[in-house]
This record gives sequence, structure tokens and C-alpha cells, in this order.
Amino acid sequence: MPTRSPLSNPRHWNPAARRSASLRSCSYISTFRRLKFNICDKMGVKKNKSVQENSDSGLSYVHSVGKNPLVYRTIGQQLKLSAQANAQREAFVFVEENKRFTYEQLLSEADRLAAGFQCLGLDKGDRVGILMPNVSAWPITMFAAARAGLISVSLNPTYTPQEIQDCLNKVSAKALVASEKFGSKIYYEQLLEILPELSSCSSRKIQSKRLPFLSTIIIDSEKDYPGTVRLRDVMFLATIHQINKIESEQGDISPDSGCNIQMTSGFTGPPKAVLLSHNCLVNNCHNVSVYEISNTRTCIPLPFCHLYAVLTLVGALCNNATVIIPSFIYDPEKTLHAIWKENCSLIFGMPKLFFELISQQKKLKLDINNLIGITAGMHCSPEAFSHIKKELGLKKLKVTMGISECAFIFASLPDDEDEKIIDTVGCVFSHLEAKVIDNVGKIVPFGTPGELCIRGYSTMMGYWGDEEQTRKILGSDGWLKTGDYFILEPNRYGKIIGRISDIITKGSEKIFPKEIESLLGTFLAIEEVYVVGVPDKHWGEELCAFIRLREGHDSLSSEDIYEFCKGKIQSIKIPRYVRLVDDFPKTLSGKIKKIELRKQFL
Repeated sequence: MPTRSPLSNPRHWNPAARRSASLRSCSYISTFRRLKFNICDKMGVKKNKSVQENSDSGLSYVHSVGKNPLVYRTIGQQLKLSAQANAQREAFVFVEENKRFTYEQLLSEADRLAAGFQCLGLDKGDRVGILMPNVSAWPITMFAAARAGLISVSLNPTYTPQEIQDCLNKVSAKALVASEKFGSKIYYEQLLEILPELSSCSSRKIQSKRLPFLSTIIIDSEKDYPGTVRLRDVMFLATIHQINKIESEQGDISPDSGCNIQMTSGFTGPPKAVLLSHNCLVNNCHNVSVYEISNTRTCIPLPFCHLYAVLTLVGALCNNATVIIPSFIYDPEKTLHAIWKENCSLIFGMPKLFFELISQQKKLKLDINNLIGITAGMHCSPEAFSHIKKELGLKKLKVTMGISECAFIFASLPDDEDEKIIDTVGCVFSHLEAKVIDNVGKIVPFGTPGELCIRGYSTMMGYWGDEEQTRKILGSDGWLKTGDYFILEPNRYGKIIGRISDIITKGSEKIFPKEIESLLGTFLAIEEVYVVGVPDKHWGEELCAFIRLREGHDSLSSEDIYEFCKGKIQSIKIPRYVRLVDDFPKTLSGKIKKIELRKQFL
């Protein structure tokens, strides 16, 4: 039996606790600054700038103080408060599944499952994998885990058996909750590939050399699968007394403890497990109010396994909204019908998702006016922004920026004009600090490119079981390096120039693909374009543009690209190669797998 690493045990590994002293110091400093300004006001002493603007030094640092104070509560406590305030309000509507849950019902279902988890022997801090498409059991499992003090692990439903095994072992998961199937994929058959002994195991106790920490597999099915427990049976394991006891135990769960693990996309290596706290998710989701989500009916077609969806699910909970889930797997036609039938006023998505909606809306012509769109996940060019807004008849289209390690960090504000929305990723989220540094760690002047760093309540606790990788991006002072090459302005707005890892070195020139992609995005024949660096004997790296053409266009050459770009950008930045593709390899969050594009070229 392998030994458990102390870094994979929440009782021994708590990066947040280890950083608490330095973070408290930062908090005291911030508090002192605010008190100082308040005292100056009362004494009639003139002040130059607020802490929020902080442009005295001219350096790229801002502290977005925020109008409303942070809260100190768990997701479980937030669910209880929401259920008390909105008992009969619909919390979730699963259109394809034909299920509806009020806030009161959501709390009841979550507590039944939380008590069932305890009956199975799961203890506070244990990890529970969730392997499902967008079904009602997904959020119920997540909220149940939070109410029981467990840590939910968001797994991509498209994972292969080997990927499922790797992720469960990485976080030493004790239980797995899975759907019966995902499309044509039967999960039990997949699990048998990594757990051949499953058919002979007791349903309450799995023993496997390949998954030594896993003890229970729960499947959401009417059928009994050998070695597993049915989800509906777990819901009925506990007595009324045990279910009621869940509420009394909420005070024993710290808001600073971990509640969710996100598996990163693994662009430059194997996926890492990002541990996020209750405090991070609850406060970040309270700030989701900047998206004008309060009291809305919000459509979320995003895959639940991604943080973008988790934040919008919990964000709706924190803002008295109703979440509409159109289908098990994203489907543009079902999404449009759900928006129309359920009278949605807000939709979260990504540029590619919105383009697919446009294509379908041209056929359906549904009345979906006065809809607000929120886009994230990848860059939206000015041309794409205008096209999406016009073709879908959106009342507003806004942008947001976030990363797995730090949740949402920038967003358009309610009164922002289109020009500002198009040109930036929005304003720093309330209660966060942002700075931009050079390659030796010094803060650069406002308007100067550098690496974006974030500090505040929303930064991850760390990469689970990987202290070395954690130290690379999260300092003992609480600053998290995002890996984004970024420009910050004194007004707290910022813009992404590109990912530092995407820089193309052509000779001695450092080239950011985003500049070229933005230009090529204005070419009428181009629907979508991404530029990558490919090997070149003379330059070291040369530029290749991977292009998806608009409907009605069937060809585009490197000569066409050269003529279009000539005089608009430096000649060294004009792509030498062009590859036409039907689609792009992307993560569930919509990010392009540029490594895969390079492989396609080779």
C-alpha cells in the first residue's frame, strides 16, 4: 500500500494557514491605510489619492477596496441563508432533465446526501470526485460535499479511464460520484478498465492497488452495478436525526478550509489540482453581482466541471438568481429554446459558444431580445464583440477574466461603455490587489506591459500535493503570478497582451500572437484564427496562422494574409504559413490548446 504524502493530507497541508501570518500583516497594513484616510477626512487634512486609485507613485499597483465588506462563511452556510430568504424561489431548472428545484428543496436534497456521505464513512476534508455532465445530481453533490465538510473534485466528463485514475490518485479521493453515462460512454465500463476487481468488491468497500485511497463509487442510476452504490440509496441511508444534525455541524467547518478542487488544463504538463477555499468561492460569487445577475433567470450552458460554471452556479445562489441549465451537453439549439421558454435575461458563455448560437438563431429566429451576455475563457476581438452583440440582439455584452488559481479577477462594470468593454478585460474585482511586474519582480509603471499578479481572498490555497509547483506561482507574501502579459491602468482597468507561455521568439524579436490574431480577426473571410510559433532553421521560430473560414469562403493563402497585413504590422510579425482548419482543439473552458496546433503543423 503506498504511503500517503503529508502534502496530500488536509490536516497537515494548509498553505492558507502557513501564509496566514503574512496575509494578516498585509490586511493590517490595508486596514491602517483606510483608517488613515478616514482620520484625515475627519480632521480636514487634504489627501491626494484614494487607496483604490493608488496612482501617487505611478507604478502598476491597485487595491480595489470595494463598497461592501467581505463575508466570512462557508458555501453550506450561504446555501442555508439563501434557502431562508428565498425558500420557494426556483434555484435550478434542468430543462432537458425536466427537473426544478427551489432553494428550500436544494438545501433539503444537499443535506440528505451530506448525511448519506457521513453514513458511508466520509470525514471532513475527504475528497469526493464528481464525474457527470450537466445533470441535477452535479450541484446537489457539490453542495452536499460542502455541507458535510468534504472537498468536491471537479472531473471532466470526457476523461479517459487513465485520466480518471490519475486525477483520483492525485488528490487521494475517497469517493467518486458518477453519472451512469455521458453520451454513448458508460462510466461503469470505463471504471472496469482501471478497476477490474470492481465486479467482485463489496459496494461499501473497494480495495484496489491502482486506486488505493478510493473506497466508494456512487452511480446515479436505477440499475445496480456490482461494487457500487446507487445515488438514490445513499440519499436514503441517513435517519431524520442524522440529516438534521448536518445543520448543527456547519459551525465546525471553517470558511478558510478547502471546499473544491479544480483540475487545470495542463497546457505545459500534466493537470494540477487547484484547491480553493469556501472563503474564496463565497466572496468571489457575491461580487458576481457586477454582472447584473441579481434576481435574474440566468442561462448556464457551460460544463459544470469548469470553474467558470461553478462560480456562476454559486454566484446565482449568492444573488437570489435562478439558474437555467438547457441540456446535459452543450447544444446551441436547446440553449436558445431554453433562453426563450424560460425567459432568461442573462447568459454566460465564451466567444465560440456565442458564434454557435448565432448560427442556430439564424434558423430559429426566436425572440430573445433584452438578453445580457457575459463572455470569458478567451480573447474576444472588437469585430467578434460587435458581431455577437448585433446578431444575437443582445442588450449588453460584457467581459470577465479569471483563472483556476484565482477565480474571477476582472470584470466589466454595469455602466461601462462598449468601447471600454472591447478594449479591456474590465475592472479589478472588489477587495483584490493587482500589480504588474517585470522579469525580475519589480513593479512597472502604469501602462507598461509585464506579468499580472493578484493578491487577496480569492487566491488558491495551493496545488494539491505539489508544494514545489505552488511555490513557483504563489509567494509567501500572498501574491499569485497569473502568467498573463498584462497592462494595468490607474483606473483599475486592464488588458491582456497575451500569455507569457505563448510568446514566439523569432530571431531576437519577442512576438505576442494576440496582436496578430486581433488584426487577422478583421479579415472578412476569417471566422476564427490563432497564431503559433513553429520550428524554423533560420529564425528559430516562424509564425503559422491556423484559420477557420467564415461560411461562404473556401480558400485563403499565405499570400492573401501577407497582402492584408502589409503596412499594418511589422513584416516580421506577418505569418509565413497558413493552415485552414474546421475546428480548434480546445479545453472545456474554451481555451486553445496551442501545443496541439504546433503538433498538427509538424
